[in-house]
Amino acid sequence: MALSTKPYKGARDFYPEDKRLQKYMFAKWRTVAERFGYEEYDAPILEPLDIYLAKTGEEIVNEQTYTFEDRGGRKVVIRPEMTPTVSRMVAAKRQELAYPLRWYSIPNLWRYERPQRGRLREHWQLNVDIFGVAGASAEYEIINLVDSMFKEFGAKPDMYEIKLNSRKLMDFALGNYLGLNKTEAHDISKLIDRMSKMDKTKFLAAVDAAISAKAREFGVVEKLLALLETKQLNKLPKELLALEYVKELQSTLELLVDNGVENAVFDITIMRGFDYYTDIVFEVFDTHPDNNRSMVAGGRYDGLVGLFGVTPVPTVGFGWGDVTLANFLELHHLLPEFQSETNVYVAIVGDVASKAQSSISVLRADGLNVAVDLGGRKLGDQFKAADKKGINQILIIGEDELKSGLFTLKNLATGKETKGDIKALSKLIKGKS
Repeated sequence: MALSTKPYKGARDFYPEDKRLQKYMFAKWRTVAERFGYEEYDAPILEPLDIYLAKTGEEIVNEQTYTFEDRGGRKVVIRPEMTPTVSRMVAAKRQELAYPLRWYSIPNLWRYERPQRGRLREHWQLNVDIFGVAGASAEYEIINLVDSMFKEFGAKPDMYEIKLNSRKLMDFALGNYLGLNKTEAHDISKLIDRMSKMDKTKFLAAVDAAISAKAREFGVVEKLLALLETKQLNKLPKELLALEYVKELQSTLELLVDNGVENAVFDITIMRGFDYYTDIVFEVFDTHPDNNRSMVAGGRYDGLVGLFGVTPVPTVGFGWGDVTLANFLELHHLLPEFQSETNVYVAIVGDVASKAQSSISVLRADGLNVAVDLGGRKLGDQFKAADKKGINQILIIGEDELKSGLFTLKNLATGKETKGDIKALSKLIKGKS
């Protein structure tokens, strides 16, 4: 039986045209991250399972990780996210690093889950984190950076919405305001995180099942629903409005809006599924009706570095997957027309490939990307090959051209032909590249 040509389920092959899109997205990400002073890092794709068991969340570890025992008997995982890894790296050199520490990476990640639009088992994800800033100025910088990235791709403010909430607010609301115990509060927070993907009947049934009969008798469900319907921060119950972290969330929102991030809003249902978040959390949603989903997510996680036996470091960061970005750019018609990286295709006429190398070297020395047809095919077939590759400029080299020193450059898009020496044609190609 013949082997399958399909990639592993939930993963992708990247043909040259696919890599052009990926390189474009990664380049924009890197440009803006470095504009804000962030430095790129990387780490192994395999990690000890323990660092995910500690704080990531049971669903990720138990249901979505590629976990196995290596030949040395160690339990390892193919990284499903980057936050525990970067926290480990910071902890390893806690005393040597200069704070605030600004790092970013674009790692390959794996999660065992059902492939669907915007979510695959394998993906690449931009991760950006700032370490060592305890105040809300870190949240402002990170969210401002995200907004700048969207604008770098040409996105308008009405194409996406940045939604903020506070885990401290929600912890107080679920525990003190609603009177839930720790287990109930934890379970309800997970339900709130998933409520946008559930119909109301199922959500209510799950809430009922998560709390005690006594809590139901005291009207906790109704009180919770009223809280979740709050659309503006200043409309929260008085007991919550007086909280210091609610005021900090309000000032962060005002600072963002005052500085041009006009689509930043409060949303009490934003929870983030990971257990390590400690304060302000945020998600960025596509407003397109065909893709109304979260694309970017992050927040503050002050305790994760401390799990590695060192003094905790205040941290804010986010992740942005390549799949959701590609869908966003396509739906909003923000993708450029990608060109081949090859500037000129050399068509060889006759048995002169070795003699043509000195002329080809001149082109490459001038900084041009040159592909040479070495198949010994008819000129028409070489033209077809160049056209399939999306290369418009064709330089024809045969015995006559080598003897005279005059070559023919043909533009497949226009049909125009130009004759000249190799240096002159090199300048012409560079001018059109």
